[in-house]
Amino acid sequence: MIQTLFAFAGAAIVVALVPGPSTAVIVRQSVTGGRRAGVAAMLGNETGVVLWGLAAAFGLTALLLASRIAYDAIRIAGAVFLVWMGVRALWSARRRPATQSGETAETGERAVPVSRWRAYRMGLLTNAANPKAGVFAVSFLPQFVPHGAPVLPVLVVLSLIWALIDMVWYLSLIWLAGRAGRALGRPAVRRRLEQVSGVVLVGLGLRLAAESR
Repeated sequence: MIQTLFAFAGAAIVVALVPGPSTAVIVRQSVTGGRRAGVAAMLGNETGVVLWGLAAAFGLTALLLASRIAYDAIRIAGAVFLVWMGVRALWSARRRPATQSGETAETGERAVPVSRWRAYRMGLLTNAANPKAGVFAVSFLPQFVPHGAPVLPVLVVLSLIWALIDMVWYLSLIWLAGRAGRALGRPAVRRRLEQVSGVVLVGLGLRLAAESR
């Protein structure tokens, strides 16, 4: 069992390092709302990870493999959500002046903090609207259940380990964003970052919409 956990942890680390919609959303929330907003988005994302893992444990995500309609419905909904967030980021960047009221180019201080609850929902919805996370959970997690071991408890433990590894990686990204907070907080830089994140999110949404299983 110990060897299985180490093997799973190694595989989960590799998966966590691959950038995707969740990475884009968490980094964007960290830059625009600060570390607290980034942590809230990360916690929302990890809630989604645990839910997908529990769904795999109870066999619910098998529906995504068995039903093309269910998979496509979640895929299209996720694509629309990502494109919507990307368009909002681009619109925000367009409306953002060179120097906002209540903040200066020197300090980059924000006048209005980002709601942590809103950031949490963004992270959760981004993960929940990605059918690949469900397919990954149902196809990846069971491979690490030792022969003869109780399937449900082991899958729950693996789901929690998966979420914890994700958290360590994303917390490092949030910490880096915080370290660069003064430079990233300048209005001109934030505007450019909004533009970049908007293009990335729209691109991820369009790619998700165009992909098949």
